[in-house]
Amino acid sequence: MLQKEKDNQGPHIEIIGHIYTDFATKFGIPRQSGLVDELLGKIVFLPAYRSADAFRGIEDYSHLWLLWHFSQNSREGQTPSLTVRPPRLGGNMRMGVFATRSPFRPSPIGLSSVRLDHVEWDTPEGTVLYVRGADLASGTPILDIKPYLPFTDAHPSAKGGFSDQTKAYALKVVCSEDLLLPLSPELRKGLLKLLSGDPRPAYHDDGERVYGFTFASHEVTFRVKDDTLYVENILPCDKI
Repeated sequence: MLQKEKDNQGPHIEIIGHIYTDFATKFGIPRQSGLVDELLGKIVFLPAYRSADAFRGIEDYSHLWLLWHFSQNSREGQTPSLTVRPPRLGGNMRMGVFATRSPFRPSPIGLSSVRLDHVEWDTPEGTVLYVRGADLASGTPILDIKPYLPFTDAHPSAKGGFSDQTKAYALKVVCSEDLLLPLSPELRKGLLKLLSGDPRPAYHDDGERVYGFTFASHEVTFRVKDDTLYVENILPCDKI
């Protein structure tokens, strides 16, 4: 849980629940929310926040904002840098931390826009939300949920900074159909879309380097050469 600031000068921030997704670690997670809508996440709340009264009216919204804690941030506790190296700029060019969505921030708080798929009101875990398009590792603490309001939150003519230069970037994905068989059709589609967005932390020129990450209880390994990603294997984690 996020701690109070020293000398009790800051507010106490509560964790209200956790999200469970197909990503066991932060490597391989979509770079932004909403990029892989096929993947379903489950939000389970702590007992104090499970009452259906807290969610009355939420089904009237199609999308939600999630505020969450960068719980897998390995630099937590260190003095944050005021500049970062965005992967989409090759990992070499520095930008101001407040001009990026880097997880290494003065306050480790993330913001994601997700689509509300459905609500289960009466479960052993209380009220549970199912969302699509989340860019969070499984088990990530949720700090707050707010409705997405299209008449104020959407700005079609807004400028996207350096991300406008890289948003069209995509890899061609080569993957044997046999490797995809253990996954459901929805997970197959989601994985291929995820891989096309290049899960690597930064661009590399070594076409022989093999990368791997956990996805839906499977270990996915791949390599990238030029503009093509080659899937090496997709194996259940309990068989590795």
